[in-house]
Amino acid sequence: MIRPATTADAAAIAAIYNHYVINTPVTFEEDAVTTEEMAGRITEVQQSTNWFVEVEDGKILGYAYAGKWKSRCAYRYAVESTVYLDKDATGRGLGTRLYRTLIDDLRARGLHSVIGGIALPNAASVALHEKLGFHKIGQFKEVGWKFEQWIDVGYWELIL
Repeated sequence: MIRPATTADAAAIAAIYNHYVINTPVTFEEDAVTTEEMAGRITEVQQSTNWFVEVEDGKILGYAYAGKWKSRCAYRYAVESTVYLDKDATGRGLGTRLYRTLIDDLRARGLHSVIGGIALPNAASVALHEKLGFHKIGQFKEVGWKFEQWIDVGYWELIL
């Protein structure tokens, strides 16, 4: 079941995210996020868009949301999307379901452009974005430094 997130979901969402923070280069954060900090992020996102969670048997298995792309007024119809799954819930189509729900919600809100940034290499994320109609629009070389290595970031865009 997919539903809007609440701040009561912050601990479960932080646990999913913190696996990626601590163990992978897919996010450029380097320190685990607290439950309180995640609750603040959920509240901030929900001031303009929605934050969705996938729940199965009472457990949150993933989430997706979109936040402002940039702060300048002319960017108000563009958002940057995010999707993360519990490390044990991948490969089941949950990311696709979450992302489709998010995209439908963004379209209904009258937004125009969704941008996904992907730390590379990340074949699964690239495949998910392209499956949903995103097109690669560019790549920055060596813009992130994590785990003693330089990391490229590619950007994919979907026009709604």
